[in-house]
Amino acid sequence: MLATIDLRGRTDLDPRTVVPRAAVDVEAALAVVKPVCDDVAARGEEALRELSERFDRVVPASFRVPAAALDEAVERLDPELRAAFEVSIARRREVCEAELGPLAVDVDVAPGARVTQRMVPVERVGLYVPGGLAPLASSVIMNVVPAQVAGCTSIAVTSPPQREFGGLPHPSILAVCRLLGVEEVYAVGGAQAVAMFAYGVPGLCEPVDMVTGPGNIYVVAAKRLLRGRVSIDSEAGPTEIVVLADETADADLVAADLLSQAEHDPLAASVLVTASTALAERVQAVLPDLVAAAKHSERVRTSMGGRQSAVVLVDDLEQGLLVVNGYAAEHLEIQTADAPAVAARVHNAGAIFVGSFSPVSLGDYSAGSTHVLPTGGCACHSSGLNVKSFLKAMHVVTYDRDALEAVARHVEVFAEAEDLPGHGAAVSARFQTVRSDR
Repeated sequence: MLATIDLRGRTDLDPRTVVPRAAVDVEAALAVVKPVCDDVAARGEEALRELSERFDRVVPASFRVPAAALDEAVERLDPELRAAFEVSIARRREVCEAELGPLAVDVDVAPGARVTQRMVPVERVGLYVPGGLAPLASSVIMNVVPAQVAGCTSIAVTSPPQREFGGLPHPSILAVCRLLGVEEVYAVGGAQAVAMFAYGVPGLCEPVDMVTGPGNIYVVAAKRLLRGRVSIDSEAGPTEIVVLADETADADLVAADLLSQAEHDPLAASVLVTASTALAERVQAVLPDLVAAAKHSERVRTSMGGRQSAVVLVDDLEQGLLVVNGYAAEHLEIQTADAPAVAARVHNAGAIFVGSFSPVSLGDYSAGSTHVLPTGGCACHSSGLNVKSFLKAMHVVTYDRDALEAVARHVEVFAEAEDLPGHGAAVSARFQTVRSDR
């Protein structure tokens, strides 16, 4: 089922390239999305109608979802599903509020010389929620809650229109929007949704300052194209799970967790890293029956048979840690003896799930953590979406006369060294007498 990559006895490996990732050509997608984005910028809602018909095969009666549709989605929610949504919202909000921390820090670098760092929320954000292979209502929570806790004053959500729901987004997505108090919701998907947020559409949608949320390759390409006009969270690629396990792990649980992420996407990566050949063999033996019984078996089989999925055999835990830190997975499970101690030695992962009772699926929905995480190895330098993603650090500088005079000569010397004498003059102009050291 899974390919095997045997690294035992190898000392020359590059841990970043041990497991090849799925081929995703964002550059090629840019050529497709640029005319789409340009069309939305030029023709606004008329372009949205034509693009919706072309790509979604349905044109909503209104691109902005009516309030009545949001209310109806909540009213029709199954009580158990509503309870699941509400637990997820409450736990994510609790973690976000703890993440927030102080919004201002004062540093007195000298008497009368203060630098204040203020954390200022992005004012208007546009949040994209996928609705293709899976209607990710959970992504509404993961995007909206941190933006709300950060203090963003204007939040808009968009998700593709669905033919089976009369051109509205999936009812679960609408219901979560209403539970969160989001009133501005659009039935627009794909690259055109990113363009709508970035450029604005007169009479429909005001431009935003930031676009976040996962999507397909065309959404990713549009975010890359329009980055700079708007801020973005990341360029999310196919989902990834790596399980670092030893002989103490339960093969059935490992196999179930590998399958759980494979059902997202045919390009999803499922990787087991272990020094236990016995565990690897048991997992390989369990997987065929699990895959055959899966609702999305064809998708899972394609994912697990792809180049991006494998069992990686290593000499020992040390080599396993070298591999997982080099791979920098979106999701990393630690199923080993003394899992907390092993997890503490991981420095590259979007999120770490410690022990056999902390599966990735928990993080997808109800752990309280974020599930909008860096993919494609970007966890070596980037974080998942969190409260601070929606905050800007702004320095406020306040010096009095004595404090400026004390450092004035340093500024002037620095300016002279950079051949920018006007910079120094802007300081010296504030003092009427010539200092003795001039």
